[in-house]
Amino acid sequence: MKLALLGNGKTGRHAYSLAAATPGIAVTVFDRKRPPDRHSLAGNDIIISFLPGPAFLTYIPELVASRLPVVTGSTGFEWPGGRAAFSTMLSGSGLQWIHASNFSLGMSLIHEMIQILGMAGTLYDEFAFSIHEIHHKNKKDAPSGTALSWSKWLGAPAEMTSGRTGDVVGEHYLTLTTPFECIQLHHSARDRKLFASGALWAARQVLRGHLPPDSGLFDFQDLVLRNIRNHNTGQQKDLRQGSPNKTGGSTSDSAPDTPGCSENNRTT
Repeated sequence: MKLALLGNGKTGRHAYSLAAATPGIAVTVFDRKRPPDRHSLAGNDIIISFLPGPAFLTYIPELVASRLPVVTGSTGFEWPGGRAAFSTMLSGSGLQWIHASNFSLGMSLIHEMIQILGMAGTLYDEFAFSIHEIHHKNKKDAPSGTALSWSKWLGAPAEMTSGRTGDVVGEHYLTLTTPFECIQLHHSARDRKLFASGALWAARQVLRGHLPPDSGLFDFQDLVLRNIRNHNTGQQKDLRQGSPNKTGGSTSDSAPDTPGCSENNRTT
């Protein structure tokens, strides 16, 4: 795989380290000093972008002109002409792009859980949802792209709040409160390698032909769910990021403290 990597920020550096250490992957990094264009991108197989949204937006015309597939985790911008129109343009041009607000494979499991929680109205007369996200102090867009995705998946009104502090990779909480109980869903990103690894996984799926031929702009979560369903029907043997013989398990010695449903315990 010849990979063009856009951005050398915190996550971009992790993507470079993982890719460079993987046999069979050659990486070329593009940034402000070496901006990408259709000519400099020629010869690569795929593009991965972790650029900030506004910067990514300025390069879109050149990325389209390169006719390479693109995997992007850029957030905080609007697709030219709107997402649907942009996807139609890509599809009509025979291009395949993947976008994610969060490249965690576990987010696909979260997606299914959130959709079930969104059915609370069938059980409760009184209930309320809230979404709280925390990121590092340099993250400019708020709410985060992941929090906005959670709100969309929920399909119900939810109070949304944000916190910016330290070097937090990403914490997201969805809370369902009823008169007599509280249910909370929490996703904690422990390391930015999580996002870099997910983006590389997505790039492999594209190059292996696991996207519909007319996909245009495809959502990462839909790609993961599509692969899970193919796996369940026997069409794909193993989807794990690591070795096929590797069993599941924690890669962290300890988990960060998880706030409970009480407002007094919530991290800000």
